[in-house]
Amino acid sequence: MEQYLKIGSIISTHALRGEVKVYPTTEDVRRYDDLDTVYAGAGSGKETLHVERVRYFKNLVIVKFRGLDRIEDVERLVRQDLFVSREDAIELGENEFFICDVIGLKTVTDDGRELGVVKDVMETGANDVYIIAKKDDPKVELLLPATKEVILEISPQKGIMTVHMLPGLE
Repeated sequence: MEQYLKIGSIISTHALRGEVKVYPTTEDVRRYDDLDTVYAGAGSGKETLHVERVRYFKNLVIVKFRGLDRIEDVERLVRQDLFVSREDAIELGENEFFICDVIGLKTVTDDGRELGVVKDVMETGANDVYIIAKKDDPKVELLLPATKEVILEISPQKGIMTVHMLPGLE
C-alpha cells in the first residue's frame, strides 16, 4: 500500500506573497482546512511543507506554506503533486477504499476465474467503474460497475477483488 496519498496538484503561484493554487484531487475539498503537513514532489524526494493558511477560490484551493513568503520561494513547486501521509488521511467508512489501494488488485470471479488486474478507476456520477486489463489480452479492458451486485469483496491486504459477473458484463 502507498505510504502517501495524493490530494492535489500545484498548478501555479498566486500573487506575490508565497501562495500557490492547488487543483484538489480529494473527494472532500474542505479537508484542506485540517491539514498541518503535506508533502510535495514525487518518489522518495518528497519535500515536507507546513500549511500556514488555506482559502478557496472557485474550484481551487489557495495554500500558503510556512516559511515560503515570496513568489520566488514557491515557483519551484509549480506542477508538483501534493500528498498526505496515510496516517493523516481521512477516515474511510466500511467498504470504502482509496483508489490507489484498488489499482493493481487481481480480479477474480466468484466461480474462481481470473479476469485480470484493476488498471484504473473511473469516477462517474452514479458509481465508480473499475477498469480491468484482461489477463489473456491486457490491451482489452473490461468495465465493471462498483455496485454491491458486481463487486463482492475488495481485499487490498490479499491483493484480490472478487466479482460476480452479471449477464452482459463480459
